[in-house]
Amino acid sequence: MRLSFYIMPPSHICPTGPATYAVRLCVRDRDGYNLGNQRILSFQSIINPMNAQPTFRSYLLSTLALILIGWGGVVALLNYSLPFVWARWGFFVLGIMALTGTALPVVYFFNRRFPAVPPATPHVIVRQSLWVGVYAAILAWLQLGRFVSLYVILGLAGGLIAIEYFLRLREKARRTPPVTSDDNPS
Repeated sequence: MRLSFYIMPPSHICPTGPATYAVRLCVRDRDGYNLGNQRILSFQSIINPMNAQPTFRSYLLSTLALILIGWGGVVALLNYSLPFVWARWGFFVLGIMALTGTALPVVYFFNRRFPAVPPATPHVIVRQSLWVGVYAAILAWLQLGRFVSLYVILGLAGGLIAIEYFLRLREKARRTPPVTSDDNPS
């Protein structure tokens, strides 16, 4: 009698969902005849398929870290520092972190509620929420010199929206649709 273990690839178990692997115990006699298979362990891969949309749970840790570090740093900076150059640059960096973390759930919700073709990938969601932080930091920087007006606010917003539009247009042009095999030609 011979015992052997082998791992079944994910295509045998669930071809469309996350990769699930199974460890099987195979019992064979001396001549190599199969006496029985027993599934003893199954586990799911941490790598999801390319077409799966991530849930907000994958963004939760980074969102909380950005919010806590950003807003906590801004509050600490405003309460405990003098207005020197490095404190000013720290304010801009911490402001970008705070507003990016605050905008991340909102941007995720809008991308899930109003899906686009191609659907927004995780790096698109993070990039769009980063635009919010950069937009606010640029407005705060321009306010130091008293340059902010309605036209500057709208022009800067329009420029950042145009940049994002052209980036999404480029992603759409470089996208290759998924290949599906047609088993039943007719």
